[in-house]
Amino acid sequence: MPHNILLMIADDLGRMAGCYGEPAIRTPNIDALAANGTRFDMAFTSTASCSASRSVIYTGLHTHETGQYGLNHDHHHFMTFDHVETAPALFNRIGYRTGIIGKVHVGPEPVYPWAHREESGSRDVDWVATRAKNFFDSDAEIPFFLTVGFIDPHRDITRAGFGDPGGPDPTFAPENVSVPSFLPDLPEVREELANYYHSVARMDRGVGLILEALEAAGQLDDTLICFLSDNGAPFLNSKTTLFDAGVHLPLIMRRPGQAPGIANPNIVSFVDILPTFLEWAQAEPSSSPRRGRSLLPILEAEHQREGWDRAFGSHTFHEVTNYWPTRFLRTPRYKYHRNVAWQLPFPFSGDLYGSISWEGIRNRAPVMIGARPLRDYVHRPAEELYDLWEDPAEVNNLAQDPAHAELVAKFRNELEAWQQDTADPWFYRDGISVRAIEHHLGRGLSLPNRFDFDPEDTSN
Repeated sequence: MPHNILLMIADDLGRMAGCYGEPAIRTPNIDALAANGTRFDMAFTSTASCSASRSVIYTGLHTHETGQYGLNHDHHHFMTFDHVETAPALFNRIGYRTGIIGKVHVGPEPVYPWAHREESGSRDVDWVATRAKNFFDSDAEIPFFLTVGFIDPHRDITRAGFGDPGGPDPTFAPENVSVPSFLPDLPEVREELANYYHSVARMDRGVGLILEALEAAGQLDDTLICFLSDNGAPFLNSKTTLFDAGVHLPLIMRRPGQAPGIANPNIVSFVDILPTFLEWAQAEPSSSPRRGRSLLPILEAEHQREGWDRAFGSHTFHEVTNYWPTRFLRTPRYKYHRNVAWQLPFPFSGDLYGSISWEGIRNRAPVMIGARPLRDYVHRPAEELYDLWEDPAEVNNLAQDPAHAELVAKFRNELEAWQQDTADPWFYRDGISVRAIEHHLGRGLSLPNRFDFDPEDTSN
């Protein structure tokens, strides 16, 4: 049978879906897909920024390895290096029909050479589903790999909007939304969440229409289906941060013939998605570097498997003016952050700074973002350690707690080993990138064992 692949990417959804425990939102089609497949409960993207996260999905590499350091569009012109092999290039090579409909947001085009490309900013999910149907119905004998990039539930250009509130999708009253723990319960926040819910419902209807089209084309049982979000919800404390609200995301897969309703507890990363697709396609292993591994061997696992207990992440930019390099290590219980440029204030992305919710938050005293004081959101230390079992909001930093010193040292060493393995340019010692001076290290240069340069003590 053809080993088709359908990848659906929601834009800024986070875990805001019924099957992930959001009580007030309506996502019946996403929930049904999870009920018929595998819901990964511990899936993590590498970075909570759109272009960068998508590049991780398409390359199996982290952004500091590919050059997709931040947003691809307009004057935020980060692009994937020419030598990096991407999903469309690999699947073109093995004879698949590759296509993308909707949001693309990575580049350049020669590095992402989808054979069928219908880039669009439309939120009309009926149109998107019609274009997908046409794709399914053409050249049915050739296996396909189709990506559908929904625009929803990304913000529109207004200050509180998420697309046209018309159409058949449900509307929501602000008093009926569920305010997530990473946000304060304010009228402005509730207003935006009500608009956001409508956008999520529209995207969910699109998921249902596309799956109906796939079934009508007779290819449902020949297709590996994957649904995910590129990053967390478009609110402070979530999108653009490496807190769990930004990087702990939905990942739902359905393989033909699998057991339904699997709740998979293993820690997986978005670098694992491309290797999964390549194994499903029965492709020969590539000699190109790739950080992830296929999820197919653990797809139906309902218990923790050995070796699936770590995820790493890498964020450097969102917009080109939002420079804040930071890395993380996530285990089932703990989260370790290494904030490389911690002396800088954490930047606001343009869409979040202009939002009505931030307007409401900033004009109330004390200024809190969820349980986090604003000063702790903007000014962060070099290292953070959180016990997610006791502190899921990542508010109580344990990095300087003597009782956790051994654990901090362990995670620091693990993260730095990963940075070295991935040739991370932001692996710093004494305020300098180790990669920038590594050619001197074998010629007598000694580096102090400290993150930052200390002008009060310059000895090495």
